[in-house]
Amino acid sequence: MNRIKSVMLLATLTALVLWAGQALGGRSGFMVALLLAAAMNLGAYWWSDKLILRMYGAQEITPAEAPMLWGIVRGLATRAQLPMPRVYIIPEEAPNAFATGRSPQHAAVAVTAGLLRLLDREELEGVLAHELSHIRHRDTLIMTIAASLAGALSMMADMAMWGALFGVGSANDDEDRHPLAGLVGIIVAPIAASLVQLAISRSQEFWADEMGARLTHNPLALARALRKLETWRHAVPMTAGSPATAHLFIVNPFTEGGLASWFSTHPSTEARVARLEAIASDYKRVSRLRVA
Repeated sequence: MNRIKSVMLLATLTALVLWAGQALGGRSGFMVALLLAAAMNLGAYWWSDKLILRMYGAQEITPAEAPMLWGIVRGLATRAQLPMPRVYIIPEEAPNAFATGRSPQHAAVAVTAGLLRLLDREELEGVLAHELSHIRHRDTLIMTIAASLAGALSMMADMAMWGALFGVGSANDDEDRHPLAGLVGIIVAPIAASLVQLAISRSQEFWADEMGARLTHNPLALARALRKLETWRHAVPMTAGSPATAHLFIVNPFTEGGLASWFSTHPSTEARVARLEAIASDYKRVSRLRVA
């Protein structure tokens, strides 16, 4: 059901790109939006992982350079029946991690230097199990394409705004659109894109938490890690990258507050921890029944 929901949301986001193109530019705007949506989807599919890793200055490591980190990823990948992903360290003090790649065969896991210093082995294993769950269920591809299309919508809205200010547009295009359609597109399309993007991310974060906890059989370790990350993300925000990629991380690495928190790409840490504690309670209940 999570996969079906993600695909439906992604289709909705693509439709928003086409609608915005029609509203902002008539027939020609629709054709531009169609080409833009296709280009963004293809680009996100083939090159998104390389671009994101480069954006954060991630450096690929070998088993000799970080034996504990590499060994944990190797063990979890074997347990999850996944190919061994590439492993990267991001030279950032902000503790965080993300996974990327178009498929399990082309996947990568990246953690910050701050994360390695902050968490103990069990907590680190919980975080990495969460990221491998994203890879196993191909969440990274869906979320990256969603981010790309959301960015495209915002770009189109900016172009429309400047075009309206300078009177750019043809007579034929004006005949194909309602006089207020451009204004509606400028205001509504980016907001709708953000709502769809965060809906994809929030559902997948809960899913990856649960699958990661079941992979390690230690949901409380991931709960402890999330509490630590929530505390430290306010004290040590990420300095590199862009908020457009925030949904890829296990917790939002950028500070937010006020109205911005309404559009957070992640569910609240309290809700995530509560679910993990409920899973731990289920484990204890099953264990008692087996002993009895």
